[in-house]
This record gives sequence, structure tokens and C-alpha cells, in this order.
Amino acid sequence: MSWAVEEWKEGLSPRVLQKIHELESQVDKLKKERQQRQFQLESLEAALQKQKQKVENEKNEAAMLKRENQSLMELCDSLEKAKQKTFHDLQVKESQVNIQSGQLNSSKKDIERLEQELKR
Repeated sequence: MSWAVEEWKEGLSPRVLQKIHELESQVDKLKKERQQRQFQLESLEAALQKQKQKVENEKNEAAMLKRENQSLMELCDSLEKAKQKTFHDLQVKESQVNIQSGQLNSSKKDIERLEQELKR
């Protein structure tokens, strides 16, 4: 088949044949360059898709961390409220203990006084 491709060149001057050869060489060079650029383009597109996926994964992870952070903040608030309530309850109980301790001391004094009276 290559003979048919070359047949049209018969009878052309050497200068024209040289120019045809230069043009064919240039076409081959351009085809190779085009293939290289096409490969580069495909590689860049693949890298872009990989980066897009990475960005999407990072966004998802950031959203998940944000939700987790919000949940932890709510938990901290809840624990802080529970701590304050427990502290308040402790103060109330300490106050009650102090009152009862005072009453106990008063009752002991009353008992001692009554025992002294009984002895008399």
C-alpha cells in the first residue's frame, strides 16, 4: 500500500520532493507532539479529578469534625450545668449539715443542762 502513497510523488522535482519530505517530517513531529500533549492533558485531568476527590473528602471530614465539635460543645455545656447544679446541691447540703450540727450542739447542751438539773 505504501507504493500507492508514494506513487503520486513520481516525476516531481528534487526540490519539491525535499519540501514534501520536510512537510511529512513536520507532520510526524506534530503528530508526536499532539500525542504527548494529549497524554499530558489526560494526566492533568486525572490529577485534577484526584484533587477534586481529595477536596471533597476534606470537606466531608471538616463537616464531620464540625458536627463532632458541636456535639462536644453541647456535652461540655451540659456537664458544666450539671457541675453547677451539683455544687449548688452540695452547698445546700453543707448548709443543712451546719444547721443540724448547730441543732445537735444545742440539744447536747440542753441535755447536759437537764442532766445537771436532775443531779441537783
